[in-house]
Amino acid sequence: VQLQASGGGLVQAGGSLMLSCAASGRSLRSVSMGWFRQAPGKEREFVAAIGGRGGSVYYADSVKGRFTISRDNAYNMVYLRMSSLRPEDTADYYCAMSDTAVAVTTRSRYDYWGQGTLVTVSS
Repeated sequence: VQLQASGGGLVQAGGSLMLSCAASGRSLRSVSMGWFRQAPGKEREFVAAIGGRGGSVYYADSVKGRFTISRDNAYNMVYLRMSSLRPEDTADYYCAMSDTAVAVTTRSRYDYWGQGTLVTVSS
């Protein structure tokens, strides 16, 4: 399994970005997907997760109402739409896959990880 995250960049506070995660080597239809982020000097933290059929979705409190996770199983893609970005959203963002059908929020439940894509929000 390979996960390729993209879409990071530099954006001003209040702006928007769309992150994409392309999966290969495994169909997304029966797995859950998540986004995590890691700021310099901090632990990697949960951002959002979506279940295998898109029925269960979870968000960290810090991004609820601003970020939206979605998936396109036909194209093996997962997205994270980020709006109303804040400087504290600055981090490397990682997509991950869990061999469970239901969305999970715990980092240890994820089996595969992509490389990070850097999001920098300027004030």
